Amino acid sequence: MKKTVIILAIALGFSFSTFATTTTSNNFKIVKAENSVSPFCASIAKGDFETVKKLIELGADVNQKSNGMTPLMYAAKFNRVEILKLLVENGADLKKKSDKGYTAEKYAELSNAQDAIKAINHFESQKKRKA
Repeated sequence: MKKTVIILAIALGFSFSTFATTTTSNNFKIVKAENSVSPFCASIAKGDFETVKKLIELGADVNQKSNGMTPLMYAAKFNRVEILKLLVENGADLKKKSDKGYTAEKYAELSNAQDAIKAINHFESQKKRKA
């Protein structure tokens, strides 16, 4: 069952896209689909650690934006500390900004995700020590 869910999530991730049609003399209306959250980021928001881990193993980009936010931002916003750690261990950029100009730390602050804020501060201090 888990394999089916993972395969479906990956397939859906490749199939989601934004599209638009243009107005012509035939009175067609402009149609624009709303961007939807990628299956990878949806799994993060739900806190599905195993699916997130599997998708990373299958090559999911830990810095690719979905609806203007990186996976790390979704983890921070929804206070998913274990997933935050997994993403950082796999190269997630703590300083990357969303389309709104916010970092993962700012999303954690806006959501009052105290555990995520502590984790992000811990990861940042570790990176400073290594530098």
